[in-house]
Order: sequence, then C-alpha cells, then structure tokens
Amino acid sequence: MEENAPKKNVEQGQEYKFYAFISYNSRDTEWGKRVQRKLEHYRMPSTLCRERGWKRTPIRPVFFAPTDIQPGGLSDELKERLRASKNLIVICSPHSAQSEWVGKEIEYFHSLGRTDHIHFFIVDGVPHSGNPDTECFNPVVEQLGLPEILGANIHEKNYRWPWMNKERAYVQLVSKLLGVEFDSIWQRHKRRLITRLITWTVAAVAMLAAWAWVWAVNQPFDARVGLNEVSFHNDQLPPLEDAVVTLTLDNETKADTIHTMGQSAMFTNIPHTFLGHQVHITFAEPQHDPPRFLPIDTIIVLKREMVLDIRRDPMYYGNVHFGLWDPHAGKYIPNTPVEVDGHKTVSGQDGQVRVFIPLENQRPAYHVKTTFPLVCDTIYIPCSEDVVIEKR
Repeated sequence: MEENAPKKNVEQGQEYKFYAFISYNSRDTEWGKRVQRKLEHYRMPSTLCRERGWKRTPIRPVFFAPTDIQPGGLSDELKERLRASKNLIVICSPHSAQSEWVGKEIEYFHSLGRTDHIHFFIVDGVPHSGNPDTECFNPVVEQLGLPEILGANIHEKNYRWPWMNKERAYVQLVSKLLGVEFDSIWQRHKRRLITRLITWTVAAVAMLAAWAWVWAVNQPFDARVGLNEVSFHNDQLPPLEDAVVTLTLDNETKADTIHTMGQSAMFTNIPHTFLGHQVHITFAEPQHDPPRFLPIDTIIVLKREMVLDIRRDPMYYGNVHFGLWDPHAGKYIPNTPVEVDGHKTVSGQDGQVRVFIPLENQRPAYHVKTTFPLVCDTIYIPCSEDVVIEKR
C-alpha cells in the first residue's frame, strides 16, 4: 500500500475508508470545510494515543463532497462513500434543515444500522424551535425517531468569548467521534488555547513594537545647515549673499539658497536611514565668478543640525592687478613707484602693477597714487591685467 493511501478505520471487524462523512447544505460549505480541517488536524494527547493505540491525528480522512465528487442525489457513488464512512457528521442550520439531500444522507446512514454514529454540529439556528425559519435539525431526525440529541453548538454561551465557544464545540465533536470523556481533552485543549493566545499576544505586541520602531526609524526628518565664517571678518567687505548649499543623498540632490550669513539652509523630508551616515555636501556662490568665498565640496556625517565653516577667498579682493598706461605715448609705463591704498610697489618692466592686500585690509575699491596725476585714481575689485589706469 502506498504511504499516502487513506488509512482504514476498523470497528468490530468492519473496515472504513473514511473516519467521517460530512453532510451539509451548499450554503454551509465554508463551515463544512472548516470542520473537515479541524478534525483532520486535531492532535490528541500523547498519553491517550499510547493508551488506545492512536496516531496523534486519529480523525482522518474525513470525506467532504466538494473535494472528492460533485454533490447531488444519492447516487451509487455517494452511497458507497456513506457505507465507507465510520461516522456521519451533519452540519446543522436552517439551510440543512430544509435540504432534501441532507435528509436523504441521514436516512441512508441510519439504514446502515449506525445510528449511534450520527453526530450533529450546529452552526446556526435553534434546536427544536418548531419554526422552519430557525429550526436547525432536518425533519428526518424526528421522523426516524433518532435519540434526543442536542449536538455540539458553536453558539452555546459557556464563555464570554465566541471563539472559545466555537473551540469547545469542536472538542465536543471530537470527544463524541472518539468516544472519550469531554473533560479529558477539553482542559488540555483550553490550556493550549490560552498558551497560544498568550504567545500570539506577546508576538503581536512585539510585532507592534517592532513596527513602531521601524516606523519611527523610517520617519523622514529635516536637516538644517548653518554657516560660520572662520576667516578674518572684515566689515569693509560685502556680506555673503545668495550662496547655494546642496546635499546629495545617493542619487537625489537637494539644494537651498542662503541669502544672508544669519540664515540656514533647510533640507526637508530626508529618509531617516541617512541620519548619522556620510553624505556629499557643497557650498558655492553661483552668482559670483570667481567666488568671493571659497567653495566647499566635501563629505560630512548627516545630522539634524550642522554648521559649515566657510572662508573668504583672500585673492578676490586682495589680488590687485592693473596696467599703468600713458595714452600720449601709447605704451605702458615701467619702473614707476605706485601706492595702492598705502601699499607701496613699483610697476614692472611690462608696466603692470601687481600687489596683494592682506584680508584684514581689503576693500571693494582702492585708491591709487603715483608720481604723476592720473585720469582715474580708483581701482575696483575684482580686476585683471586688462584693467588700466591712465596717466593724465
């Protein structure tokens, strides 16, 4: 025999292919499937299994029509399945109470002489209500004179929690099918349910806490970048204006413009995963070429509050360069003493004047003096070798 072949149940020399046959109305299909799963997977206590020679899941296989044959009349095939079943389980509801085929299945199983193996599982309705709209027992039960029976009822209010009452009804059915004392398995089953509930609760709380942590960790945040001038502060020089700070996060670049030194660049909705990690940051003055402040292109550790140390370019206002020109002779004037805002120098052989002013003394414009009068005695910064100051 193949390993997966159905196991046969033996009682008083009679072999059964199925431990139970589930009779139901099509409107109760989900309940039928649920009962089938519950019974086939119900694990009995190991002590009872050793005493009675059972396997841990003794109630299998359970026949459920939709999984094996198409439901319909009592065909020869359906009768064969009933004969091959040790027990008949009737899913009781007002639907099955009005079902002709459920009645015929009860009647046929009764005719096999196995009335004691008919079990009722009430999922809806009221037993013996006398009202067709609420009655859950099929009329055949009374017509055949079956013993007074209430069946396992999922709506029996033994506990305040409906799910516990359902579990109790399942165990009632199991105890009747196996012929064991209800309390011998219910107390164990209840403890297992409570343990499982506690485990699920702890797991749910842990998952909720983990979810809350992940949610908090992944909440976007805002980062603020301030500026701090670390070069010599010279009030004679124009202040910072319209500097752009950019922040690069993987493939995304965020930029903000700082109009004055007292402002900060603000970067919003940054994924929390970047916090505390290295990112690329730049500082530049796109409106000034060359820039008055030295550009920054560096890697920093991203925080909520950051400060960039910036420095003025000492060459921007400090590099004074112009030509000393004689318009009458049409040539540059070499080797001539020149004073630029108090800094003395001499024009070169090419007539070019070059002088560097220290940062603390720098100005946007400088007064120029030499040994002869000039057409214009002021040089404006920045300047280049194309700039000339003419002799009057």
